[in-house]
Amino acid sequence: MTPDLKTVFVPIHREGWLFIGLALAIAFLLATASAVLGVLGLVVAGWFTYFFRDPPRVIPTREGLVVSPADGHVFSISESRAPEELDLGEESFTRVSIFLNVFDVHIQRLPVSGEITKVAYHPGKFLNASLDKASEDNERNGLALRMADGQNVAVVQIAGLVARRIVCWVRGGDKLEAGTRYGLIRFGSRVDVYLPKGISPLVCIGQRVLGGETVIADMVSKESARVGSVR
Repeated sequence: MTPDLKTVFVPIHREGWLFIGLALAIAFLLATASAVLGVLGLVVAGWFTYFFRDPPRVIPTREGLVVSPADGHVFSISESRAPEELDLGEESFTRVSIFLNVFDVHIQRLPVSGEITKVAYHPGKFLNASLDKASEDNERNGLALRMADGQNVAVVQIAGLVARRIVCWVRGGDKLEAGTRYGLIRFGSRVDVYLPKGISPLVCIGQRVLGGETVIADMVSKESARVGSVR
């Protein structure tokens, strides 16, 4: 059977070409001094190529679905206010936190369709992104989105121990579809999604999710919050 080349040769996002090019140049220079160092340089270039991969995703488009904004695993589901810089008031949201390790795809996608009402960057620390206080203390960039029915959803990129650069390509006033690529974080990070209170997440703590594909909530569903077990 002929392999699907799209699953073998995954597209590389343009943000990565500079890093890949520099790594290859350094590998070439190292190789002139030592073959071993040259191989190590190629390994680093290969890792950058892997890190900046940008595979296509099939986005569920039914009205009311909320898709995961990132690859990773769900490590926390809690009630919380959205970051104050997003101007979403004092209302409580259901926060679903997704942790990305350095081997995950790091492209972020919008969880819902709607208008971006606010883009807000907040400087901060670089604590371990899996800590709960990272939502408050770490460097972050948040988006507030208003859906067609008037409900607000927020999504926040949070830097971690290794991550030192948050990239966001969208602006306030943009009207975009769920699953649209909107940013990335280099090189290990966390993404929080804030769902309207009363919306039960359809993912469990510990579950692996895929950005743009995994449905993490359904605005029109009456299903209660899911629980899961490792088997």
